[in-house]
Amino acid sequence: MNKNSLMDTSVKISLREAYGNTLVKIGKERADFITLDADMCGATSVGIFRDEFPDRHICFGIAEQNMMGAAAGLSTFGYTPIVNTMAVFASMRAIEQFRTSVAFPNFNVKVVGSHQGIGVGNDGPTHQCIEDISIMRAIPNTVILSPGDDVELEAMMRYMLDYKGPVYLRTGRLPVVRLFDGDYSFKVGRWPVLRDGTDCTVVANSVMIEFALEAAEIMKAEGVSIKVLNASTLKPVDEEDFIVKVAATGCVVTAEDHNTMGGVGSIVSDILCKHHPMPLEKIGVQDRFGESGDAEELFVRFGMTAADICVKVRDIILRK
Repeated sequence: MNKNSLMDTSVKISLREAYGNTLVKIGKERADFITLDADMCGATSVGIFRDEFPDRHICFGIAEQNMMGAAAGLSTFGYTPIVNTMAVFASMRAIEQFRTSVAFPNFNVKVVGSHQGIGVGNDGPTHQCIEDISIMRAIPNTVILSPGDDVELEAMMRYMLDYKGPVYLRTGRLPVVRLFDGDYSFKVGRWPVLRDGTDCTVVANSVMIEFALEAAEIMKAEGVSIKVLNASTLKPVDEEDFIVKVAATGCVVTAEDHNTMGGVGSIVSDILCKHHPMPLEKIGVQDRFGESGDAEELFVRFGMTAADICVKVRDIILRK
């Protein structure tokens, strides 16, 4: 177990709400950033910051492409703009502007995308972004951060504002459990160990972490020891550190609320193939679109629960 990991199930908060609150907290400490949104103040929780600092917020209306281009321009005047919208719009509607106007010149623009995966629930497949990791990973000069809880989110936001260059930060709609205490130290590229184990490694991120830890408890009762890693930096990844953490277990299962093509599973596959081949199974959206429904029901329907992780763990251990 990571010395800073505590898994407090009594504390649950959505990352988008935690993001809005943390923006205000950091905004009181430093005045070097501004926020931009496209009529998404409520959905992204950036409205919490707008209400506190109205002179440091710009609303562009439903014009994500214009907003991204303006952010690029603002960054050349010494501002640190934070673009806020749903992940589907950040990673698809305004992707050309991000690629060409932000990432290519390596401008100091931060993009925060909310509403990832089928965990969005009833909003349905048009708003369930299951592609943002794969899209953003393909763009050079881009750091991708996906916090596991509100504590890691704050640490990542501080890193993001100090870092000079494009950053894509993922928040979310569903409440997540608290994983870390106040002494947590974020190290970009390194995936924290949330639970130690010897028989199999489960690599999870965001809302899937709770399922992974639940699966580890189930497997413990069966005499199987599961290591759980939090894939919180998606680009760059410290490949050497990852291999050190997983090599002894001999097999890996990934769990993500994202298409398994191009997401965490693909990242892990790339690293294992390059450095240390071993059996790998992927839990996630299996190359299909989402559906409208309650998030809990969708996780069952798409085979993404703790029970589903256990099935993959049992199968993959036999392949070692």
